[in-house]
Amino acid sequence: MPEQDLENFRQSMRRLAATVCIISCQKDGVCYGITVTSVTSLCMEPQSILACINQSASIRPHIRDVGRYCVNLLTQRQADISKRFSGGVPASERFLQGDWCLSDDGIPYLADAQANIFCEIGEAFGYATHDILVGRVLSSRFNMEVAPLLYQDGKYAVGAPLDLSAAA
Repeated sequence: MPEQDLENFRQSMRRLAATVCIISCQKDGVCYGITVTSVTSLCMEPQSILACINQSASIRPHIRDVGRYCVNLLTQRQADISKRFSGGVPASERFLQGDWCLSDDGIPYLADAQANIFCEIGEAFGYATHDILVGRVLSSRFNMEVAPLLYQDGKYAVGAPLDLSAAA
């Protein structure tokens, strides 16, 4: 692909706002996590979501081995936690910040995240540099405040609801 086409695609994708999430799992008593924005709902029956993880990510072999994980949707106040899980902090220190708990199944989750979606791998397959995980939802929980941390144009952003009732 010509370099200009690659740059056009890169710049086009920078216009796609996405909720910042941390995918977390635990294997043999060690917690693993990574910041991602490539998460989306798939269907309601069965309840499932898609998530994409770079094949070079340190969490990859562990999440594939244990087969269960949590997708933590972050709030606007959790940008610092997101940065910790983006690779700037050693994996052994990532869970030292934030209100992390363990589910009854031993899956680490961020208790004050906007939402936590607990999944098991329904299917996983590779495409180019990433693994695509189809997560069957085991359970989910959410906090009442809706204040997502977004990532857009290479930086953190926040959204605000639009009041369309006045437009007419």
